[in-house]
Amino acid sequence: MKMVVVTALWVAASISLSAQWLNYPTPGVPRNADGSPNLSAPTPRTADGKPDFSGIWELEKNNPCPPDGCPDMEISREFGNIGWNIPGGLPYQPWAAALRKARMAENSKGDPGSNCRPTGIVKLTINPFFRKFIQLPGLLVILNERDSAYRQIFTDGRPLPVDPALTPNGYSVGKWEGDALVVETNGISDGQWLDRTGSPLTDAAKTTERFRRVNYGKMEIEITVDDAKAYTKPWTVKINQFIALNTELMDFFCMENEKDIPHAVGK
Repeated sequence: MKMVVVTALWVAASISLSAQWLNYPTPGVPRNADGSPNLSAPTPRTADGKPDFSGIWELEKNNPCPPDGCPDMEISREFGNIGWNIPGGLPYQPWAAALRKARMAENSKGDPGSNCRPTGIVKLTINPFFRKFIQLPGLLVILNERDSAYRQIFTDGRPLPVDPALTPNGYSVGKWEGDALVVETNGISDGQWLDRTGSPLTDAAKTTERFRRVNYGKMEIEITVDDAKAYTKPWTVKINQFIALNTELMDFFCMENEKDIPHAVGK
């Protein structure tokens, strides 16, 4: 998809690839003896000794394309069904299971993301676009290619708000437990979809994420969702992300030249 966008820009404005920063060397990459990136090198650390999550990351591509190729961007299994790896699936409340079934019967045409609305932090984590982590003292910022969205995780010791105004991303604070950054989020707005099949998230939800940078090239994110309105018990999934080298974020706006939404087909 990136190359399609780049080709369009080349034709429209005669801009070179280098002008788009899509092939600019990432500085400070550890190297093997043959000069290739050493993705298994030790985890980078900040001046205070904490793991440094800085860099551009992409989701694990663990959903094989069909024989004739993927019709769009490569996605993960979690994007289609976030609970695919949980025995028995997610522990839906009866109404939530029925709602998900109804959404699937409608070809998921009501998906907020497909309708160019905010998707929330879980769906942002499992979408196929790049995300850039910027780690500062007291703050971790995540920049998302999709709609040039951002997320702030405060690590300065502040508590979660007690009676927050509800927003798509909610409010996130993090603390260190060894080499894991544990992030709690509340104040999440109602009506979010956690995946393409329509697993719901309500305004009662709280999430806990454990970020671990395993080595230079890999990050693991455990996401625990505690939403008693939609699920009978809390549940946890693990998401793998991998460093993306020699590239940069490229603005993507869902509504720009959008022509698909009026043609979405359900029952």
